[in-house]
Amino acid sequence: MFDDIDSLKEEEKKQDDYIHTSQSPHRHAHPNWLPGVVLIAVGVIFLFANLTGFYLQNWWALFILIPAISNFGKAWEKYQRNGRFTHSARRSLTGGAILTLIASAFLFDLDWGLVWPFFLIIGGVAALFNGWFE
Repeated sequence: MFDDIDSLKEEEKKQDDYIHTSQSPHRHAHPNWLPGVVLIAVGVIFLFANLTGFYLQNWWALFILIPAISNFGKAWEKYQRNGRFTHSARRSLTGGAILTLIASAFLFDLDWGLVWPFFLIIGGVAALFNGWFE
């Protein structure tokens, strides 16, 4: 029994080594610059507000855009890697769209009665694309 466990552990180690050595160098190249760009944009907006007197009521909603842009970046990376929008890329794209809609609703102080149907539309478009592309 212990021999079986040892052989399974050895096989798992070989597979793990193979996976780590066979991956392309771009495997972990995540677009880490996107959150930085968002933070720069937030800083520019605050600077613009201080210089012109423009004021955002819910400025904190800008930080919702960080994961939204990250999701868009992941979707683009997956599209470039596979040459098509895989299920994973479409899921990242849908998540980015939902977070962007939430941030926009807070930033522009939109009525949620006007906003919530867009969640259904985004979900419907995502389901439609999943049906077409699978």
